[in-house]
Amino acid sequence: MSVANQMLSPCPNVMDSLPRLLVRESNTATDWAPTEHEVLSRIAAALPNCAPQDLAIEVADLLLPFVSVDCLDIVAFDENKADVLWHSTTGTKQSCENVPIEQTKMWWVYQHQQALSISDWSCDDRFALRREALKRLGCEYRSLCCIPLRTSRHRLGVFRVASLRPDNFSDTQMRLLYSVADQLALAMSEVMSRERLWKAESQLEVNRARFEFIVSVVNRAVSSEALGEVLAGVTSEIRRILACEVALIALSDETMGRLKVSAIDLENPGSAPDEETQSKLAARLDGIVSNIENGKPWTGPVEALAEMVSAPGEKHHELAEACVIPMLTRGQARGFLVLARTPGQSFTADDIAFVSHLARQLALAIELAIGNGQQQGRHQHLGHEQSRLKDEIHGETRFEGVVGKSACFGRVLTEVEIVAPTDSGVLILGETGTGKELVARAIHNRSSRSQHNFVRVNCAAIPSGLLESELFGHEKGAFTGAIMRKAGRFEVADKGTLFLDEVGDIPLDLQPKLLRVLQEHEFERLGSARTLHVDVRVVAATHRDLKQMVHNGQFRSDLYYRLNIFPLTVPALRDRIEDIPILVRYYVEEYARRMNRKIKDVPAAAMEAFSRYCWPGNVRELQNFIERAVILSQGELLCAPLSELEQMPSPAQKSMLGTLKDLEREQIVQALREAGWVIGGPNGAAARLGMKRTTLAYRIRKLKIPV
Repeated sequence: MSVANQMLSPCPNVMDSLPRLLVRESNTATDWAPTEHEVLSRIAAALPNCAPQDLAIEVADLLLPFVSVDCLDIVAFDENKADVLWHSTTGTKQSCENVPIEQTKMWWVYQHQQALSISDWSCDDRFALRREALKRLGCEYRSLCCIPLRTSRHRLGVFRVASLRPDNFSDTQMRLLYSVADQLALAMSEVMSRERLWKAESQLEVNRARFEFIVSVVNRAVSSEALGEVLAGVTSEIRRILACEVALIALSDETMGRLKVSAIDLENPGSAPDEETQSKLAARLDGIVSNIENGKPWTGPVEALAEMVSAPGEKHHELAEACVIPMLTRGQARGFLVLARTPGQSFTADDIAFVSHLARQLALAIELAIGNGQQQGRHQHLGHEQSRLKDEIHGETRFEGVVGKSACFGRVLTEVEIVAPTDSGVLILGETGTGKELVARAIHNRSSRSQHNFVRVNCAAIPSGLLESELFGHEKGAFTGAIMRKAGRFEVADKGTLFLDEVGDIPLDLQPKLLRVLQEHEFERLGSARTLHVDVRVVAATHRDLKQMVHNGQFRSDLYYRLNIFPLTVPALRDRIEDIPILVRYYVEEYARRMNRKIKDVPAAAMEAFSRYCWPGNVRELQNFIERAVILSQGELLCAPLSELEQMPSPAQKSMLGTLKDLEREQIVQALREAGWVIGGPNGAAARLGMKRTTLAYRIRKLKIPV
């Protein structure tokens, strides 16, 4: 909108209509006249409470004692466009429709942010087109002064004064006008800031209401409500939010090959269409949607809706203004959302964008309903799927807390079932974090000693000077600080099971006494000469190579042979990749239950990253990582910090940094994985490595690779 378009039509005699704002003459010597500073103060006080259309008159009245003007204008521009927000003037607004805004004085001042002063316009060729246009209207201004209104951050508009007399404004008056312009800029900035804030708050409230409505639609779509109830609620709410007379949803009828009205809401319930009218409307919509290109919204008049938007008994001479939005999923239109208003009330771009977003959400709801029959059926399907996953997890949990179905881990569990009913000692080998204690507990729980104590001792966590007292107990006064008798772990575990974790860290000087207990089942407390007899089953575990320690003289060979009655090697997690998805689901369910979270699924990309990672800390590292992921997850999908896994070295990188023995072991394990853990045959691991089957079997036994 240009400045020219803001003007009103001129009076027949424009010059007679211009008010003459002349300097008042004092009637008496005692008449009081305000000073310039007082005038500026009055302007500053009056402007914030003055309406924009009255602003020019208010300023002109206050300037009357100092400046004689024939016209005073204050124009506010849109900072982003060549549009006039409002125009306040004391004279008649002059309409010069043939003058572009770019060739006006005010626009030049606004664009260049420079003041413009013309002492005699009749002798100045600048803006001649505007001058001649005003001259044809009978208005010949001679003196002009245009000052930009601005703050340090915004360009606001232009302040202009004009006079029919040449050289009308002195330097003193010009300084006063500049000061007035500064006051106007401050006042306009405050008013426009309030307006922008009010508009922003209003728009924010509208956006919030629309967002909440879309969220409610999504929630209802995935709830147990029937699709018909969801669509009926949507049409009612969308008609109210957008102030429409009609809102309806027409779905595609696959059997009949045409649209069918599924839900409709009217402002005038008395004008509800009958079946015949609905059929005509559906036929009209079929014609409209057949011409819609690329699923874009369509707006225009629809004759079949005219009667619905009219009040009962009112004649409808004009067609209703309609907006038809396709509900698309996967490029297919599931139906159409149709809105209608009375003639002349068109739909804005914001309205169409909001309804288009809503239509996409409705399309998803319709697709869900079509795919699952009804929403209740979908929830039942999810429930059955969750039950199946739980059954799968529990089906692979043969022992409490021990999860896995891989072949190598299955052999360990089979050996546990074999040795558990006996009273023989068991030596559990494996890397740190593989679950050796869980295997020890499984042995205890499957034995005849399950009703008695399972006592655990971490030999690496107890100082060597206190380990003997911890295992065998002591009498009062046996050493400094022994103020009372204490029973050792062997006594506590009588008739039960004693689990010696990290048995490889027991000092050499304590190993003979431990060997005696294992062989004779008797010992003496520290500071006592009385021999105690116990019936204890000892299950030991270590991540060390005890055979190498015996060779190095770090572990007694007789104790090793006594402990190594039934060795069990728990495979590392990298050797049982097929167990990782089951372990992940198990720990997700466990920690979600503890933290009162509802995590229903693990992303496929995350599960793939879990299976690809080497897990140097084995099951313990995986367990702690899943616990951290559950803490970070706020929705129903597991949110795992996968970047932490990518920063760790891969198995290939780790093997290159290890010894030749580690490299050989990694190569054999990799070949076994690729061959499906088959050693012989043309596609077996031996053929892949280029060696004989017997040689590979010997290497597997030597490197203690579980197969």
